[in-house]
Amino acid sequence: MQPLRIKTITQYHQVMGLPKPEHPLISVINMDAIDRPQEQQSISMVFDFYSISLKRNFNAKIKYGQQQYDFDEGIMFFMSPRQVFGIEVEKGVAVKRSGWMLLVHPDFLWNTPLAKKIRQYEYFDYSVHEALFLSDKEETTIIGIMQHIQQEYHSNIDKFSQNIIIAQLELLLNYAERFYQRQFITRKITNHKILERLEEILTNYFNSDDLIQKGLPSVQQIAESINVSPNYLSGLLKTITGQSTQQHIHDKLIEKAKEKLSTTDLSVSEIAYELGFEHPQSFSKLFKTKTKLSPLEFRQSFN
Repeated sequence: MQPLRIKTITQYHQVMGLPKPEHPLISVINMDAIDRPQEQQSISMVFDFYSISLKRNFNAKIKYGQQQYDFDEGIMFFMSPRQVFGIEVEKGVAVKRSGWMLLVHPDFLWNTPLAKKIRQYEYFDYSVHEALFLSDKEETTIIGIMQHIQQEYHSNIDKFSQNIIIAQLELLLNYAERFYQRQFITRKITNHKILERLEEILTNYFNSDDLIQKGLPSVQQIAESINVSPNYLSGLLKTITGQSTQQHIHDKLIEKAKEKLSTTDLSVSEIAYELGFEHPQSFSKLFKTKTKLSPLEFRQSFN
């Protein structure tokens, strides 16, 4: 099915049956205030703004970037603009909704240092498919910051308002960074730094013009960028994830292809070119090998 695209925070309020937001570019929502009927069926969505959610008693599955999102223990997760996510609902079960949500449109950050810095917080990326677990104390801290942001735009807007809200938002993001690092340590995710570096390199490469100009990166290139040998990197990835470096590269490619197929009207040939393929047939063959569907069949599955 085609994802439901929500372009503005005002539109999100309308969809959820909420009053018009007090500020068009930022909104703090108490999920308990939503009295709209709960979802009875699975849905796929795309926001054109940042979303930070803190949820309680959530009984559905989140799928983010075509990967299952581990939400069994965690209660907090982060989404960037134009990222596809889905809510998978068990048949006949109404979704429970409780908690807090902070929505921030990129335009609110325009001309501030945070506009660029926010992209550096890794938990906004598809690669992080582990929700953030919070202690009661940490949860109180996060909710308190959200409420401070809400109080600020509730007040009369003046020349200080944006800077104060930006400072609060950056404080929240820094706390989240601290809590994620604590979670990584307590869960003893071995060699996660190398995995994070790999994901960073692949993300930067796939979001740049390198794909069109140079084609897919080689295992040798990736390993050199991380300062390890190709054999060491592939061995490490095999041990931790069960996949080789080449498979990780291909998975990143397919992830990007799925995003373009599901959120744009570009033809398969145009997408193939943007992903560095000289011949669309080669792209279609790899896509079908990985997904069991042709690019067109995948796109039609959204309709």
